[in-house]
Amino acid sequence: MTFNFLSPVSDEVLAHKELLSEQALGNYIHIHSKQEGIPELNEIKLAIIGVSESRNDVNYLGEAPKFTNVRKALYSLFPGNWHLKIADLGDLNQGDTVEDTYFALKTIIGVLLERKVIPIIIGGSQDLTYAVYRAYDSYHPMVNIVNVDCNFDLGDSEQPIKNNKYVGKIIVEQPYNLFNYSTVGYQTYFNSQEEIDLMEKLYFEAYRLGEINNQIGLVEPVMRDAHIVSVDLKSIRASDVGNRQAFSPNGFTGKEICAITRYAGISNKVSSFGIFEYKPETRDEVTPMLIAQMLWYFIEGVNCRVEDDHFKDEKDFQKYNVMVEDEELIFYKSTNTGRWWIEIPFLPEINNKLKKHTLLPCMHEDYVEASHGKIPERWYKAYKKSIF
Repeated sequence: MTFNFLSPVSDEVLAHKELLSEQALGNYIHIHSKQEGIPELNEIKLAIIGVSESRNDVNYLGEAPKFTNVRKALYSLFPGNWHLKIADLGDLNQGDTVEDTYFALKTIIGVLLERKVIPIIIGGSQDLTYAVYRAYDSYHPMVNIVNVDCNFDLGDSEQPIKNNKYVGKIIVEQPYNLFNYSTVGYQTYFNSQEEIDLMEKLYFEAYRLGEINNQIGLVEPVMRDAHIVSVDLKSIRASDVGNRQAFSPNGFTGKEICAITRYAGISNKVSSFGIFEYKPETRDEVTPMLIAQMLWYFIEGVNCRVEDDHFKDEKDFQKYNVMVEDEELIFYKSTNTGRWWIEIPFLPEINNKLKKHTLLPCMHEDYVEASHGKIPERWYKAYKKSIF
């Protein structure tokens, strides 16, 4: 009943698929079609869903996005040496109200999460991230969201949700499931000082576009700690997308955004992934192909996941203790992948959100800084949030 909300992939896309090479990705995807219906999800690991909802876009002009060209581009690519099965569940069309669409999306995502299937959402306005987040209410006690965006999208929680102000509602609305919110690629001139100050006050993480341009590896530990990843196409520079999609001369390059989506895929925690703010244009072949390549790199990342974060066997990790300002910081390094974590302590006498010791992904540079007497900023913010 849940998947009755979804309409099948169009005949136009299916006809296009028939013209592709037998080795093309489209011939490996289990597709929701009129003839075959919804594919069985028993062995599916990733499920693509288009969401044709943009009514909460501040610039909404009455058009519901269609994803025909994105699917054509994605299906035409060749898969890597992948072992995971992929399904395309078709499109979720607009409900009678935006709230109806939210409810349907929340319900679908909830079912996929329960079945250990990673939903890949193509939207539609980015406020759909709110519905994805609410799907975790009964699935995960505390959720981390990473927003790849030039804006924070905080907004006034007292005002109706829009695509540029939905995070405020996530922060204040019960049940309170949000632990951390990170923005990757923000551009200062698009954000008010009040929002920048609020991000600091709430101990949320914010990485400027220039920081990521200079060191793309900063994104990896942030993604490694994320459950929900939401990508706004406005974060990509205008020269790398179609005319209608163009937003700003500054932003991520196509190469950088694909690296970022691969980092999201590699993360063992990421359990839902979305690309939003797609605005179709008849003659635009660049944007659909870029989205297809972003999806390809995310799927590639998921196929390359390595379970290196359980730390049950001492031969799988190295442990380092560092004293900084009377604080003992405990680092862990995986001997399998070389990735680093830092421990956030559990303080039972304080109302601790974490309820237990937890490990925060970090970089080798954080360990080096701690060795020189500097507390890593990620650890400080996570610690403060845990007792907030």
